[in-house]
Amino acid sequence: MIKKIALAVAIIGIILYSINGSRPDASAYAAQVRKSRGEKNRSFRESAQSPLSEAQKAQFDSLKYYPADLSLVVEATVSRNATPDTTLLQMSDNRAEKYLRWGQAKFRIGTQAQQLALYLKADGNDSTLFIPFTDATNGRETYGGGRYLDAALPEPDANEITLDFNQAYNPYCAYNNDYSCPVPPAENRLGVPIAAGEKSFHE
Repeated sequence: MIKKIALAVAIIGIILYSINGSRPDASAYAAQVRKSRGEKNRSFRESAQSPLSEAQKAQFDSLKYYPADLSLVVEATVSRNATPDTTLLQMSDNRAEKYLRWGQAKFRIGTQAQQLALYLKADGNDSTLFIPFTDATNGRETYGGGRYLDAALPEPDANEITLDFNQAYNPYCAYNNDYSCPVPPAENRLGVPIAAGEKSFHE
């Protein structure tokens, strides 16, 4: 439910891109992001699938976010692995889970070239790309263990993918130690700050 909310606003952003031919309207985009964040807050407060304990829910008001920033909605060049390798992503409780290393996205943040590996769950039940990453804000403004990003699977003939870092979100481990979460791999460590998306939950 919560993941679907984040993916929905990302898809709307892509639609706004196509309608306007380049960048979406900033005010319309910001309004959609605010709506999505409000829905996520409500889900965290009320849903049985919320990662928050009942005690946390009773005190919860809102998650903390950076303001929406269109410069961090980036068009990345995507390359697919012809035969995706099965890889193990380390979990926060020292287990490991199987993922498919689906491909790679290359893009720029400012003038600096960046790249991120794109994953799919190996069980075949995931319809969106999973992108765990760390960046230079971790441990200061954002969760020390890194954040996640989801992206819709591109069409078979597409060579670009939109990465909307305003939709970067915390793993459930950031809210509650009872959860086990994938740890972003070394290849997905960005050396630049990504001042977009969700901030740290705890002070």
